[in-house]
Amino acid sequence: MISTNKGKMSEFLTIYKLSIITFTLFFGVSGSGCPVLECWFVQEKPGQRGGFTAPMDQEKSLMFITTEAYNEKTSELHPPADISPSRIYYVTDPAGTFCSSALNPPKGSVNKPKCEINPFMPHAAMVRWASALTDSAQSPVYLQADWFSVAVQGLDEQLTLSNIMRAPSASKEPKVILSVSSKTPVVRSRLGEQVLLDCGFWVDPSSPLHGSGFSIEWRYQFRGEGRLVIAYDGKNDRFAETSETGADIDVTALYESGNASLILEEAQVRHSGTYICTVYLPHLLVQVAVDLEIVEPPSLSIYPSPLPLLVPGQVVVAQCEASGFAPHTLELGWEFTGVDGKSGSLGQGSVTGHRQASDGTFSQSTRLELDSGKLKLGRGGEVTCVAKHEGEARRASATLNVIGVSAPSIEDSMAMVAVALVLYGVIKVLYWTFSSADSSDADLKDKKAK
Repeated sequence: MISTNKGKMSEFLTIYKLSIITFTLFFGVSGSGCPVLECWFVQEKPGQRGGFTAPMDQEKSLMFITTEAYNEKTSELHPPADISPSRIYYVTDPAGTFCSSALNPPKGSVNKPKCEINPFMPHAAMVRWASALTDSAQSPVYLQADWFSVAVQGLDEQLTLSNIMRAPSASKEPKVILSVSSKTPVVRSRLGEQVLLDCGFWVDPSSPLHGSGFSIEWRYQFRGEGRLVIAYDGKNDRFAETSETGADIDVTALYESGNASLILEEAQVRHSGTYICTVYLPHLLVQVAVDLEIVEPPSLSIYPSPLPLLVPGQVVVAQCEASGFAPHTLELGWEFTGVDGKSGSLGQGSVTGHRQASDGTFSQSTRLELDSGKLKLGRGGEVTCVAKHEGEARRASATLNVIGVSAPSIEDSMAMVAVALVLYGVIKVLYWTFSSADSSDADLKDKKAK
């Protein structure tokens, strides 16, 4: 019995070892689970002069990615036949920046990451807070290679990534040298909240550029206008002077983990726009963009409040004011719910244009004429102002009472009884007053006669 158990255990261990070997071989070929990225290789057309309108040429490209140096036979990877061999790259990514799940769609998915590869030319930084990185007049021999920049947008706005890769001249096996990424490509915030715009970077420890200093820059852009938010010179450990207030980065986290995230202490409408995180190394720079949208739903109020009684033949004007919202897109409307519980739309009313406050928020109003004959308001009910905004839909209601219609309600009956009682009281007082006066005159005449 013991011998049999040992035999079974030996068979189990053999199968287990074979499974481990198969697993290792499989993931070794597939790049430790990293995706195969389909990209566009974009560059200026040969022979064309540079400039903003220079014609561009784009070709299909493919990147096989591994976290360790490529040592497998590339012929076993079987790239598609419609991609030129000159545009197939075997990338070594030691930090696994390309291996995020946001860049690896489910098998058969039609949604894929957006990827673009461009030739990159190392050059000295043009901003003063990074000029110290390249104060030498000579370029290092290390720069004599083929350089590429890769920009990738992940699925469902989960990741935006920009990498700089270096390959020995005429080689198709580049290695990631500098990587900058953001896990929050799109951020939405309410007014007054603290906002974190994520940005992190990694530098290849084996590169001569590692440890030679870095600089970080956050710049704001919106509708053609831009400003410097914050800039840090890591080589000299100092911040550049800017006019921006309430913005900061965690310098300790910057050195410990490459966390260059921007912190806005209190979100304001003026903060809406695109923020560009740029990381400078000697002769290299790479950047990612983060979009921030400040979304604040409106506050609603209806006036006059309460609404006056509506008598058939008369018109009551109601106005709804929406204030303190951003962005400015807003849809206003009116609804009415009768005493029978039935609801219906009363339309938009007369809507005014937008007005902008000093804090950047907007206000808008709508005016509605309540005519019981035209709007079929019956015996009254609830008038509701509805504001549809991307931040949140808001509603405000007021009660409308209509009197003097057929089949009076309990409220109408009570009101009429109250009016009748008041009139009866007035008549009774007048009767007593005149009766007393007549009695006094008669007594006075009797006394004179005697």
